[in-house]
Amino acid sequence: MSSPEMIENRTYGEIAVGDSAKVTRVLGERDIQLFALVSGDVNPAHLDAEFAASDLFGRVIAHGLWGGGLISAVLGTELPGPGTIYLSQSLRFRRPVGLGDTITASVTVKEKRAEHQVILFDCCCVNQKGEDVITGEAEVRAPPEKVRRPRIALPDVQVSDHDGYHRLIKRTAGGEPVPTVIVHPCSSSAIVAAVDAAEAGLILPVLVGPQARIRKAAEEAGKDISGFQVIDTPHSHAAAARAVELVRSGEARLLMKGSLHTDELMGAIVPSATGLRTERRISHAYVMDVPGHPTPLIITDAAINIEPSLEDKADIIRNAIDLAHVIGIEEPKVAILSAVETVNPAIRSTLEAAALCKMADRGQISGGILDGPLAFDNAISEKAAREKGIVSPVAGRAEILVVPNLEAGNMLAKQLTFLGGADAAGVVLGARVPIILASRADSLRTSLASCAVAVLLARAAPKAAPGPLVRNS
Repeated sequence: MSSPEMIENRTYGEIAVGDSAKVTRVLGERDIQLFALVSGDVNPAHLDAEFAASDLFGRVIAHGLWGGGLISAVLGTELPGPGTIYLSQSLRFRRPVGLGDTITASVTVKEKRAEHQVILFDCCCVNQKGEDVITGEAEVRAPPEKVRRPRIALPDVQVSDHDGYHRLIKRTAGGEPVPTVIVHPCSSSAIVAAVDAAEAGLILPVLVGPQARIRKAAEEAGKDISGFQVIDTPHSHAAAARAVELVRSGEARLLMKGSLHTDELMGAIVPSATGLRTERRISHAYVMDVPGHPTPLIITDAAINIEPSLEDKADIIRNAIDLAHVIGIEEPKVAILSAVETVNPAIRSTLEAAALCKMADRGQISGGILDGPLAFDNAISEKAAREKGIVSPVAGRAEILVVPNLEAGNMLAKQLTFLGGADAAGVVLGARVPIILASRADSLRTSLASCAVAVLLARAAPKAAPGPLVRNS
């Protein structure tokens, strides 16, 4: 086992005028985000590339005190080092520091004052061109005693900005709000989700349910619904049935679940004669925004199909591929998950994965690249795939994760949400219109993202004509 790296100071008596020390850092986006998180300084000049492009310097720049922090790091770890007490610091900011700039911060002893063992330093930060970006002076009290300690290992900090949903919602800009039936919105959270989506220009809500309860929920939520159409029904069953009628007649192009149970809503949707089924199997998909993962992950099916058959899984994949196209993934990489990455006759999901890949080879499933069976680790981690010797255009780069059954999908999505800090925007696919399954636990960002996904799907689809579009099954 290697010895730990040590950090050692220099006492007042060991320091001479002219002594110097320095540290060098390259400014990255993560540095700016972490500084903003700690300081609370969210000036868009540092965090918003679009704003920064039109600002004075035409690019994202570092917070000025990020460079000042480098000077502090030299004084606290190099010269004088541990035990140093800061007394004062002056800084003059001469040039901006941009992403990718290499900054060297240095301090040089200018003067020693025996009383109280005070040292005055000239301070400077220069960029990779040798240009001064910060100059100034620091006054410190040097440590009176020798200190030698192991250098503290810093934690690995993950920065999550959930920018994926920002881009997703931005794709909806400029279009007309989509007429949307909100089914039984009799809770504050259901009203808030509908009003927020309307204020964002995504939907034009039609509230269907017991009118008195809807208005009471709006009052409790502090939201104004006077501009929305309200259709009175006696209870949630009637609300679900009426909502389906509005879609079948062409008066609405989206459904959003309110405060009724998902099974109750789906009970009105799935009947062959009166519901909203099409030739496709109805399925659910989460669009997951996972901190640290470069692209959205679509997980399917985690809410509708309990034990899907091979035929069901083919439709689940087709639905997910269509969704991926709509959110901007031209040729999605589809990983069909199992516990292992080899075909094992004792594990049904591996056999079905192999069959689904062959179906894709024969053109029965198109629009994406399929591979499976793949375990979760080698589906999303190129390193894990390499260690297993898997050569595949999908392994390590999957954008759609097809789970074996509802239990696996539900657990995977909730693990990413509650342990990984991910957001999960949910939508039901394969029906005549997209269905938004809002949750009371959804944040505003997640709720708007679910609506944005559904709106993009609705705008991409031709308007459905009245009449049955069902498969006899």
